[in-house]
Amino acid sequence: MAASFELTDDSVVVIIGTGAGGGVLANELAQKGVRVVALEAGGRYLPEDYVNDEWESFGQLAWLDPRTTSGDWRVAKDFSGLPAWIVKAVGGTTTHWAGASLRFQDHEWKALTTYGAVEGANLLDWPIDAAEMDPWYDLAEKKLGVTRTNGIAGLPGNNNYLLFERGAKALGYTQVHTGRMAINSAEYDGRSFCHQTGFCFQGCKWGAKWSAAYTDIPRGEATGNLEVRERAHAARILHDDAGKVTGVEYFDRDGNLQFQRARIVCVAGNSFESPRLLLNSASAMFPDGLANSSGQVGRNYMRHMTGSVYATFDKPVRMWRGTTMAGIISDEARHDPGRGFVGGYEMETLALGIPFMAAFLDPGAWGREFTTALDAYEYMAGMWLVGEDMPQDTNRVTLNADVKDQWGLPVANVHFDDHPNDIAMRNHAYRQGRAVYEAVGATRTFPTPPYPSTHNLGTNRMSERPGDGVVNRWGQSHDIPNLFVSDGSQFTTGAAENPTLTIVALAIRQADHIAREMAAQTL
Repeated sequence: MAASFELTDDSVVVIIGTGAGGGVLANELAQKGVRVVALEAGGRYLPEDYVNDEWESFGQLAWLDPRTTSGDWRVAKDFSGLPAWIVKAVGGTTTHWAGASLRFQDHEWKALTTYGAVEGANLLDWPIDAAEMDPWYDLAEKKLGVTRTNGIAGLPGNNNYLLFERGAKALGYTQVHTGRMAINSAEYDGRSFCHQTGFCFQGCKWGAKWSAAYTDIPRGEATGNLEVRERAHAARILHDDAGKVTGVEYFDRDGNLQFQRARIVCVAGNSFESPRLLLNSASAMFPDGLANSSGQVGRNYMRHMTGSVYATFDKPVRMWRGTTMAGIISDEARHDPGRGFVGGYEMETLALGIPFMAAFLDPGAWGREFTTALDAYEYMAGMWLVGEDMPQDTNRVTLNADVKDQWGLPVANVHFDDHPNDIAMRNHAYRQGRAVYEAVGATRTFPTPPYPSTHNLGTNRMSERPGDGVVNRWGQSHDIPNLFVSDGSQFTTGAAENPTLTIVALAIRQADHIAREMAAQTL
């Protein structure tokens, strides 16, 4: 049964956020006998609650609290109040994610060493490497039931995939298959197999896709060591005169301000809310925000180089049928500066329903070119492009004091400008994506600019030297020993791969470290 802890209990670990980082960390600590209070700003939705309707599901799950944007990215123009499509609910964005579960390539842990200094980029090597992460990746893959690992079969390919694969092979690509996915190809870990419904982004009604909402969270609660407080919006992290954090102020479901005492605080609110919380927690001792002696809190925001390519054919494809993102071409993920950019990118199958296709293909457009594209929806195939973008000092999350949320707190402003490397990579990816489809007889191709972000990384990055980042190799603040960052905001660089598997692996590793240090009384 789920635990219930007193607000005055200063022996607990307080975790803010319950997604791939916070939800996994909460369960891993609870399994080790550590008592945890998890604060989740959203409500709780389970497979029976999910809605196979794009707009209704978006209203149910998406984080729609006010945010602002700036910079030259397309999102600031077309979706200025929605810099990211992430989830406000127990389980976080693991409800909405597509399930792609890829390990970083070895060289991507050492981007500065591998790529050299890139003008205008704030590259840094991670203070950890592939050899250290391998055993944690092993545990993450077992937890998630990742296909094509541990003897688990890959998912079947739908029509969208079959065209994608034929086009890839026609171009001479060899690394193409239905992906390493945290979606069951057969029953696994008490969860159903994939029914190929096609609404992966709207929450998996079958529970075939791994989500912390119905795996790690209830398992943690079953230990009696985890209490999840829903609709609990963290406002500030407080500290004592010695500079150690003492707990978290939060608004409860009735709008009352509460204070939960803590032995350790772990921030896992995504790359916008985590730095926003640290900045909103400024005090006389920490005038620039908590953990920010380096001035790096909020900086080096990364969202991956993204874009899409859609194509129409002379026969029906019905791309919406089947698993949304079970298809990947990895040949371009290598580092090969001969292409005109550093780092690499993946191509992954993607289908959007008509409501989102109409919104994202070309916002505000009308006329024959746009309407004939939608008319051809049944004949359309689609892919998403995702690659390593460059961290930049000026791409950052700051507080916008002119706009307040429903709690009266300054909101996050998300500033992003493409780096020339990102643009060169995207243009190359558009060309190759179009070539994949043209090789199998596409009648038209539609390169589509980036949507609101789902991969939000950096802003509290990991660094060897305290002056270069916010946290150390364990995600522990350089400035405050009992304050940790436990989400994708600790990423030093973004790599080409979808980030969730790495967030989960880091959370398992961090839980092991925290439990060990607590037992040794060093934390």
